[in-house]
Amino acid sequence: MVEILLLVGLAVAAFVGFNIGGSSTGVAFGPAVGSKTVSKGGAAGLMTAFALLGGWTVGRNVIKTMGGEIVPSSQFTLAASVGVLFFVGLALLISNLFGVPASTSMTAVGAIAGLGAATGTLDEGVMFEIVSAWLLAPITAFWICAVVGRYLYPYLDVWFHLEQSKGPLFEFNRVGSVPYPTVSANATAKEVTVTFLVVGIGCYMAFSAGASNVANAVAPLVGSGDISGSQGVLLAGGAIAVGAFTIARRTLDTVGNDLTDLPLLAALIVEVVSASLITFLSLLGIPASLAVSATMCIVGLGWGRATRTVRISDAAAAAVRGDDGEKRSEMAVNVLPEEQDEVAKIGEEEPKTLKARDLFDPSTTGRVIVLWILTPSISALASYLLFAFVPLSPA
Repeated sequence: MVEILLLVGLAVAAFVGFNIGGSSTGVAFGPAVGSKTVSKGGAAGLMTAFALLGGWTVGRNVIKTMGGEIVPSSQFTLAASVGVLFFVGLALLISNLFGVPASTSMTAVGAIAGLGAATGTLDEGVMFEIVSAWLLAPITAFWICAVVGRYLYPYLDVWFHLEQSKGPLFEFNRVGSVPYPTVSANATAKEVTVTFLVVGIGCYMAFSAGASNVANAVAPLVGSGDISGSQGVLLAGGAIAVGAFTIARRTLDTVGNDLTDLPLLAALIVEVVSASLITFLSLLGIPASLAVSATMCIVGLGWGRATRTVRISDAAAAAVRGDDGEKRSEMAVNVLPEEQDEVAKIGEEEPKTLKARDLFDPSTTGRVIVLWILTPSISALASYLLFAFVPLSPA
């Protein structure tokens, strides 16, 4: 019976890792694939390597927190571990049904917290640190990207504008029978730099995803002692690889095609900021959501870009005068024509075709935030009821 339950636990952990690989690959390498910088197979290979690296190094800190600090590791019986992993899988299902990037990290912590509350073993100090990070990380992500969007984005956009040269970027030569790549004669130094930047940021995002998400798949089983930390990382890494090479192809198509509303530069800014925040939290052993931080980066960047047509002093003066919002023209982003290489100052830009509502949708953002709060709350409540009435863990 124990062996069967362990197989069930391993299967559920692999299922969670499989879905993480499918979703995270699109987030990490969607910009690179959409811009035809790397192929889908290349993206899957890079995702596998760097997610495993992130899980093997930084991810062990998160496994330690989720596997024995929120509640004592003694509470993770094999049956309890399977129960917790079930709620993580449930979060993925809810995410798919509602089309919202629900946080598996938050849901997993919610399930573990429910276990601790039901058995009276929850470490409230650790939970306070984790919840505080959950609140601060998206707020920090929003404001960093808002500042970038308002003050830096147009200048970066001018520099980042790239005209692709004819022919391939790289060519292969041979020394004897050994091929080696060389830069094509038609490629410019800027084109090569941008290409390496796009791929490098995707690898960084994959590293961050592995650091934060490996624990979601295996922390309960590691905490129960049924598998070691190294075995857990390898199991999760293998499952992520399978997801990256299979179902991630669809998410790569979706993210790559949908990047018309989120330009390549904007996507790279979102990836750098969100990955940096989550990697920092993972170093501290705090499980946090890459999806939540990335989404708030998108909202912040769009909001910052949308406010460039209004000076802060003018907006404050209008507020003091009590101007009716209907009398003010709608904020719109200055979209540089192809021949323009200078950026107008804030408040002096002429509104163009890209409206603020194209960059920031308050109603959609509100729905996403509600589900972010609701999903771990439901997980915690359901876990509490399960472990309170079904003796799956020692009292």
